[in-house]
Amino acid sequence: MASTNDLKNGLVLKLEGGQLWSVVEFQHVKPGKGPAFVRTKLKNVLSGKVVDKTFNAGVKVETATVDKRDMQFSYMDGEYFVFMDMETYDQLMIDRKAVGDAANFLIEGFTATVATHEGEVLFVELPAAVELTIQETEPGVQGDRSTGGTKPAILETGYQIQVPLFITTGEKIKVDTRTSDYLGRVNS
Repeated sequence: MASTNDLKNGLVLKLEGGQLWSVVEFQHVKPGKGPAFVRTKLKNVLSGKVVDKTFNAGVKVETATVDKRDMQFSYMDGEYFVFMDMETYDQLMIDRKAVGDAANFLIEGFTATVATHEGEVLFVELPAAVELTIQETEPGVQGDRSTGGTKPAILETGYQIQVPLFITTGEKIKVDTRTSDYLGRVNS
């Protein structure tokens, strides 16, 4: 249990019939008249749905214990992603739904943060940016060095993103895992 005065970003609350909600934003408000309250933006850990919720200041809320561990992606087993705990070497099979959009950027050997609650996998979180190789893209044409133009490119994971016209097949690039945006070339 925690008080609404103890809220912070990333804290996971157990609300409304045991649903898990992560605090995305919070703001303590003390109006001139009336009691203080806390305005929050909460994200459902399983569905990803974001809602606004207001709590009276000082009210007790139930927190959930979420265990976050860095695990290495080992391989695919059918529809399951197999991750290995680097400390215990235990393997954990996670279905595609729990992996979510992180699946677009996972290759063998990548380290991701796996969040669990009471043994159940909640989500898989990648670093903000990852380095991947372009598997296939149209060749650039002489004169395509101008700014602003993009073309589709398929990453080594099979996921397609938009890249600048000057990027070629086989180049290593940096990709934002939250927005799927091209961030730049990786100089090897």
